[in-house]
Amino acid sequence: LYPDDTTGVGKELRLKQEYFFTAASLADILRRFEGEHDDLRLLPEKVAIQLNDTHPAIAGPELVRLLHDTRGLPFEEAMDLATRTLNYTNHTLLPEALETWSEDLMGRLLPRHLEIIGRIDEAHAKANPSRKVAVLGDGRVHMGELCFVMAHRVNGVSALHTELMKETVFADLHRLHPERIVAETNGVTPRRWLLSCNPRLSGLITEAIGDGWVDDLERLEELEPLVSDSGFMERYAAAKRANKAELARWLAATQGVAVDPDAMFDVQIKRIHEYKRQHMNILEAIALWQEMRDAPEAGWTPRVKIFAGKAAPGYVLAKQIIRLINDAAAVINADPLTRDKLKVVFLPNYNVSLAEKLIPAADLSEQISTAGKEASGTGNMKFALNGAPTIGTLDGANVEIRERVGAENFFLFGMTAEEVMERRKVKDHAKKAISADPRLSAAIGAIRDGVFSPEEPGRYANIVDNISGPDYFLVASDFTDYWRAQREVDAAYRDADGWARMAALNTARSGWFSSDRTIREYARDIWFRNGADT
Repeated sequence: LYPDDTTGVGKELRLKQEYFFTAASLADILRRFEGEHDDLRLLPEKVAIQLNDTHPAIAGPELVRLLHDTRGLPFEEAMDLATRTLNYTNHTLLPEALETWSEDLMGRLLPRHLEIIGRIDEAHAKANPSRKVAVLGDGRVHMGELCFVMAHRVNGVSALHTELMKETVFADLHRLHPERIVAETNGVTPRRWLLSCNPRLSGLITEAIGDGWVDDLERLEELEPLVSDSGFMERYAAAKRANKAELARWLAATQGVAVDPDAMFDVQIKRIHEYKRQHMNILEAIALWQEMRDAPEAGWTPRVKIFAGKAAPGYVLAKQIIRLINDAAAVINADPLTRDKLKVVFLPNYNVSLAEKLIPAADLSEQISTAGKEASGTGNMKFALNGAPTIGTLDGANVEIRERVGAENFFLFGMTAEEVMERRKVKDHAKKAISADPRLSAAIGAIRDGVFSPEEPGRYANIVDNISGPDYFLVASDFTDYWRAQREVDAAYRDADGWARMAALNTARSGWFSSDRTIREYARDIWFRNGADT
């Protein structure tokens, strides 16, 4: 699915794929509905359809087409029924991630849908004469706006993300429809992300408090008194150590990398993107390596920095970041002065099965996106649930994780979303940040001078120029505080009992981040179902 869409052929295939799956789903939904009911006007009472991001945005005009063209309902009624049936979950504040299609392409592939979209846009304009944002404009179809206009409810996936939606990408539409946007913080299923993937820890939990937590994750709070029980804590720490040893054996067997299970396993696993700032993470690793070389006997906390994730096919800079991590790993891991203290690993072909190996073994969860850019995150929830404290910014669901696990069990750094917007206004903010931090300057210099690509010294000029120049995602400005927080992590990890307590409290206090709670809230706030008859 979704090939490289930087070409005309790729764009066309993507739109065809999106239409095919959306149309097939809607046809099946209506087939089943009409098998039980003979009145189309019951559709919003019996069916709730959730548009997950803008990929199925064509569902709005397609459902109108099915109701109007093929079943003969008046257009206005078809649009009303569709709007009361459809809801939209937004997953991004990045304008470029809210799909748009050229009217030419839409008109060539889906001419009837383009006509329907035009009528939807006209109806919305007529009902809202003060609107400033249109579905059709500048020769393009704006799918985020289409989703919003055709949805009964629009939701963000964390509290912060929802408020920022109202202020940024959907500010005008929120002004017109102030009741439409609601917040529904994401959750993760405890059956996969604790019970199944971490049998050592889940077995210990069940032995301690029974198995009721599997269906009611908030019962994990019953573990909190046991954090003061030395016997329980020894077994909690032993479960983590065994998971790490198992991962170490797998890394040796499959990747040819030897790591020490007693070192801190520092993990960042997610899609590769500038706003997720994997390049800040590897910059910090390079700076740490340089400091270790300068003072190899300084009592460093050993670390294994693990990266994994995929880049979109046409995302050149993301692919360069992957290559830089691998090149840096080759140099750092081979250094006889530091290889017992620092290892860097990039794991290929990241997927759910690999995540199930990594998350139970992780000591530290890297959630370091530029504040205001991560809608929610669910990896952050999975790590906390499995006893990996977070180093992160006040972004997405990090905000709610920190509130629930306790600020003392979370390593906070970086600017807030408001401070990010102000810093971008400062002329040459990146150059100023680099000149103010010798560690950052030296790390960037090593990349620029080809230390990690001696056969091609200019290989990473794009990354260096990006950080040194526009630096829209503020890698340079947040680096110094990131370094500070990482040294706090080092100190905390050296206190084994204190670290285990922090990890156990993350587990005990993460029960709210269950997908069961999320679905109950969708039913209550969006689908208007109480669950009794479904």
